[in-house]
Amino acid sequence: MIKKPLTIAADAPLFEAVDLITSNQVSGVCVVNQDGTLIGILSEMDCLRGVLTASYDNGSIGSVGDYMVSANINSAKASDDIIDVASDMLAKGQRRRPVVNEQNKLVGQITCRAILAAVRKLVGTQSPAR
Repeated sequence: MIKKPLTIAADAPLFEAVDLITSNQVSGVCVVNQDGTLIGILSEMDCLRGVLTASYDNGSIGSVGDYMVSANINSAKASDDIIDVASDMLAKGQRRRPVVNEQNKLVGQITCRAILAAVRKLVGTQSPAR
């Protein structure tokens, strides 16, 4: 689990999120309110949608809140089984899963990349069975 995932506020300009995502080479960020409660997820695809919409409409690009996913956010608890979380992420085509506490405060994030790195570390340099 990534213990300090990148976060952004819903009222931040979308280009601020674009800068955060591209400069840190991640596929998305968690959107939190002032007290750290998870309120949404913003992916690089959401950002691309916002940029393209603004260019087609010749309008302003808007804020993170205009493009984030806030309904039906799949989150995990720190006590959840990682295999179950990974299987659910795979089934739902998700690259990341925020980890929240009982008050829905963001405490971490599980990513496909982090899971793969953990598996690689566990396996070490052993060749996979054939």
